[in-house]
Amino acid sequence: MSPKLLLDLLRTVGLLFGALLLKSSFRSPKPPDKLPRLGFGAFLIGLGSLLNYWMLRPNRAYFPRGLGLRSWPVVKDGWHNSNTDMIYWRDHFYLIHAAAPFHFGSSHSHLKLWRSKDAVHWENIAQFTNAPEDIRDPKLAVIKDRLFLYVLLNREFNPEPYTTAYSLSEDGEHWTPLRPISPLGWLFWRPKTRDHETWYVPAYWWQHGQSLLLRSDDGERWEKVSVIYTGDRNDETDLEFLPDGRMIAVARLEFSGNFLQGDPRGSTLIATAQPPYTEWHIRAKSSLTRLDGPCLFAYNGRVYALGRYQPNQDRPFSYPGSIFSRKRTALFLVQEEGLVYLGDLPSAGDTSYGAVVRCGNELFLEYYTSDIRRDYPWIIGMLCSSEIRMVCISLSELEQWTDQVLQAQGKTA
Repeated sequence: MSPKLLLDLLRTVGLLFGALLLKSSFRSPKPPDKLPRLGFGAFLIGLGSLLNYWMLRPNRAYFPRGLGLRSWPVVKDGWHNSNTDMIYWRDHFYLIHAAAPFHFGSSHSHLKLWRSKDAVHWENIAQFTNAPEDIRDPKLAVIKDRLFLYVLLNREFNPEPYTTAYSLSEDGEHWTPLRPISPLGWLFWRPKTRDHETWYVPAYWWQHGQSLLLRSDDGERWEKVSVIYTGDRNDETDLEFLPDGRMIAVARLEFSGNFLQGDPRGSTLIATAQPPYTEWHIRAKSSLTRLDGPCLFAYNGRVYALGRYQPNQDRPFSYPGSIFSRKRTALFLVQEEGLVYLGDLPSAGDTSYGAVVRCGNELFLEYYTSDIRRDYPWIIGMLCSSEIRMVCISLSELEQWTDQVLQAQGKTA
């Protein structure tokens, strides 16, 4: 039985059976029989009502009116599809994502690689597994005209990847076996280059709490450049190059592993470094959101982020990181003094971990999401199927919308 079917049964049968128990308790002449039936009946009605509210409430995401976005599903096959990445190579889009029965660790997890000429029609060209272990968080990079895949390996049900492995291909279809990559225990994010000679990747320690900057000239051998940040249980870190040659990095700050009520300190680190990137300066800890699954990209001197947004985070069980909170995939402007929220993409539940590709004046953004018609809390989304979704927006419209948002907030570019 799928988790979604089990939840549907609980929310319907719970209400019905709870009502029957209440009715029988009121009719029972024996006081000892009344209390257990009354209590259990009330519990089932409460649980069924809560699940119905969570699973049937309409999506309340905020879609920017200034962006004429086009949106369509890429993969919608009943699996829990998640943890995506996408690049453009040799006149094709390449998109990869994890697929599993649910968000949590599973021996059935695998990665699917797709290729497309137009980002609409896709063909599945490869599949990766590390059974009986879980495999997740794939990242693609073209280094010396070879396509690299970096993945995180996980043994835990509640995912805590323990190292990074990689594979490479000359044509996108035929791949080398997965091999662990050094330094062991460091979890790679997205490699980037400014000159196509040296590649940089941020990586965080598998036990959380420290992120490094690594560099390589071939994608296979990496060496440490610097420590980006230590503390606050930081992990997922992404970077981008600024027009003046500096790097800017954002990192997810969890502060604690309290996934039930969340942690009110949860936030996003913003740091910069000048070449040769050996020393980082902390610019801000933005409380706007804890930016899970960050993807930074630059356009016309500005740096933007695609990532997870939590619209309400002001009370227990809705603090950043709570499994009971609502989530979105959203766009942000990244400034040194903090994040600026630009608006949501069609998304809800378990969502984000996307990537972007620029083609001319169009920006293609892909990510995963639960049912966009509903507004599941994160935990419901983690148990249900999810789709990979594509959005296309005009870069000139994005720039104009950003100007309007900054002007409305009294900020400068």
